Amino acid sequence: MHRILVLHGPNLNALGHREPEIYGAESLNDIDERLERLAPELGCQVETLHSQQEGVLIDELHRAKARFAGVVLNPAGLTHVSVALRDAVKAAGVPVVEVHLSNTQAREPFRHTSLTAGAALGVVQGFGAQGYELALRGLAAHLDRG
Repeated sequence: MHRILVLHGPNLNALGHREPEIYGAESLNDIDERLERLAPELGCQVETLHSQQEGVLIDELHRAKARFAGVVLNPAGLTHVSVALRDAVKAAGVPVVEVHLSNTQAREPFRHTSLTAGAALGVVQGFGAQGYELALRGLAAHLDRG
C-alpha cells in the first residue's frame, strides 16, 4: 500500500468561504475526506497536513522520503514566489504532483508562473476540489508502474 502525503499551503484553510466563485464551496476538510475515501480504492493511504508556514511545508517535503511513497502538494500562493519550496520539491526524493483548484493560467498574470511545477512529476489545475482526486489517481498510477 502506497503512503501518500497531501500538503496544503497557505490560506487553503479558508476554502468553502474564500472566493467560492474561484475556489469552490468545498472546505479543506471536505477535500481531505474525499481523498481518504478514494485512497483505499487506489491502494493508497493518505496523510494530510495544512500549514500557513513555508518552512513547515519544506520540512515535510524533506522528511517525505523516509515515510511516504509520494506527495500531492498545493503550494497555494507560494507557487509563484518560493524558490526554497521548489528546491524542497526537487530534493524530496519522492514524486510530487502539484495541484491547484483554479486554472492559474486563466487568472492574473503574476499567477502564470509556477516556480514549483518544474520540479514536480506533474501538475493538475482548474478542476476545483476534484483536482486533488485527479492528482492522487495520477500519483498512484505512477507509483504502481514503479
